[in-house]
Amino acid sequence: MRSATIQITVPFFDIDAMHIVWHGHYVKYLELARCALLQTFDYDYPQMQESGYLWPIVDMHIKYRKSATLGLPIEVIATLVEWEHRLKINYRIVDVTSGALLTKASTIQVAVSIATGEMCFESPVILLQKLGIPACG
Repeated sequence: MRSATIQITVPFFDIDAMHIVWHGHYVKYLELARCALLQTFDYDYPQMQESGYLWPIVDMHIKYRKSATLGLPIEVIATLVEWEHRLKINYRIVDVTSGALLTKASTIQVAVSIATGEMCFESPVILLQKLGIPACG
């Protein structure tokens, strides 16, 4: 499995009226970690598009366990767990200071051909090549 970790210190502009990170900002944190993960095998969004595919998110689950607050150093860990028919990435957001798990999440992305607009039911060969996995067939 491939993983990437980013660190963020929660900024003032991510805090809501309850003095915690507004729930929608966690999606941004996941995106930053996902891009860091994709960069580890040179298949971030520009490379996806250059290869003829878009990879929209079709499913996202987030479980908020404990709130992040202003100035809290957090780590966002993204781990690629499936790649054969889709990209499934699991995430953990952790309080760097205490090690407490704050949030668990997952996203699913599918390949869509730019040329035809059709969803691919198998991952494109380019993804497997980038991951160093031999293609079947």
